[in-house]
Amino acid sequence: MSNKDLEIIIATDCGSTTTKAILIEKKGDTYRQTYRGEAPTTVEAPFEDVTKGVLNAITEVEELSGRKILNGEHIITPNNGNTGADIYVSTSSAGGGLQMMVAGAVKAMTGESAQRCALGAGAIVMDVLASNDGRADHEKIERIRQLRPDMMLLSGGTDGGTVTHVVELAQFLKAADPKPRLGASYKLPVIYAGNNKAHQEIKDILDERTALIITENLRPTLEKENLMPARHKIHDIFLEHVMQQAPGYPKLMKMVGAPIMPTPAAVGVMTEKFAKANNFNVLAVDIGGATTDVFSVFSGVFNRTVSANLGMSYSISNVMAEAGLPNILRWLPFGLDEQDLRNRLKNKMIRPTTIPQTVEDLQVEHAVAREALRLAFDQHKALAVGLKGVQQERSISDAFEQTSSGQSLINLMDLNYIIGSGGILAHSPRRTQSMLMMIDAYQPEGVTMIAVDSIFMMPHLGVLAQVSEKAALDVFYNDCLVRLGTCLAPKGMAKDGQVIMDWELVEENGKRHSGELRFGEILHIPFESPKGRAIVKPAKGFDMGAGPGNKLEANIEGGVVGVVLDGRGRPLDLSKTAAKRIADLNKWYKAMEMYPI
Repeated sequence: MSNKDLEIIIATDCGSTTTKAILIEKKGDTYRQTYRGEAPTTVEAPFEDVTKGVLNAITEVEELSGRKILNGEHIITPNNGNTGADIYVSTSSAGGGLQMMVAGAVKAMTGESAQRCALGAGAIVMDVLASNDGRADHEKIERIRQLRPDMMLLSGGTDGGTVTHVVELAQFLKAADPKPRLGASYKLPVIYAGNNKAHQEIKDILDERTALIITENLRPTLEKENLMPARHKIHDIFLEHVMQQAPGYPKLMKMVGAPIMPTPAAVGVMTEKFAKANNFNVLAVDIGGATTDVFSVFSGVFNRTVSANLGMSYSISNVMAEAGLPNILRWLPFGLDEQDLRNRLKNKMIRPTTIPQTVEDLQVEHAVAREALRLAFDQHKALAVGLKGVQQERSISDAFEQTSSGQSLINLMDLNYIIGSGGILAHSPRRTQSMLMMIDAYQPEGVTMIAVDSIFMMPHLGVLAQVSEKAALDVFYNDCLVRLGTCLAPKGMAKDGQVIMDWELVEENGKRHSGELRFGEILHIPFESPKGRAIVKPAKGFDMGAGPGNKLEANIEGGVVGVVLDGRGRPLDLSKTAAKRIADLNKWYKAMEMYPI
């Protein structure tokens, strides 16, 4: 179908709690998102049919737009005047998403490659098995039985190398004889993406007990990672096996005009398209009630991680346990004892749909969000690395440290764009709150533009990009991205009050702002123009991206918040004395007009 045939598009995202539908229409040469509807997802009893929620959400779009899209349970295609749509596309994370176990010969090498492969395909990785993971044989077998994944990814060995480790892992799998989570009648899908020399042996061991699919090796050589073939296989099996077992999916699959994608995979596609179209390094986050997904594209390399235990409602207690209460309390501009904080968070966990009722409640929630974002980002940095096991040149100082692990690809000074989505970032009462939460959690360095996804549209657009990249990018720029503005943050440390940078901002319309930035302060400059320039001259020892003390000119974006000059130094170090810390926070929050009384 060519783009000229696509004028009216309907897209849905079936989430675990809500199914969201959006209508996209071609206006002149540009695609715009016009109406949206939502309805509860209907995977569970009494309906046990995901299409009911889809039809309800689309019905709401019909009522709002005055366009007749449904004929009974069918979508009318193609569009004609005021009826029908040219295509219907959908993503889904209903039914708990795609749950996988991965196994690799060596934990830090093929184990990690397998994990990156599964995460990139939109899966939640339940466990990573490896020959050297320290578990006894019977423990590995017990673990496979107990977890009941939707599918397994088995890899190991470089092409033509030894086969003993992968064959051993296959034997464990056969001994465990695991049953899949959904649909007891079919065999567990197992994807083998390891040493090509072991194909026959793997077949002999697993062919009878499992639905075995053999594809290209993930790590054909130590220097090379080849994740796409296995990712495509995961995607295919997800549609063929896993989706077929979920209530109502076979019906949904007949309705759509392009393959259904797991929600996170679709968000990943959109992040990649945006990074590629602008030649940017991008970091995107989706913070939900139960999980936080982080996506990044650095020098063209895409990575995704899922922090399955970091979220703002169901998983809020895990954030408390992982971050520790003092780390949450450090963001509060007032005193609160630990027990009081603990009670507030437990209340949120048992009543996940409640929203903050007072400014104090809101500040507590924002403090937790900073820690959830920070921890999920730490986990992402640990996995988004160059290849381990590859011998790199070592200097004498490395020889003493003996750490030849891969280097994280995430370099904050090179980061061009941060995109936030998920309830707490998309729906905070003031956009300035979302912006400062992301600055505090990620501590960007140099020049970084920041935006949020207005109504969590990235999944719909990611699946649409398969059919029309133009339509997806048009809506992404015009309706999905809410540009907050730009953060300018010199890297370095100094004494409070010391001048660390001279700055000048020039808006597109010629309007100028200039001044000095002192250490320990935040300056917030309203900057309405969509584009402009920043000319900055950091003090000696401070770096804005052109080296310590060097002047820098850069393109920047304005937005609903404007430009934030962050003079708090990197790494951001909050005062250890409570009175000073609270005074600092109040000063910063006031500068950002965070919580006006």
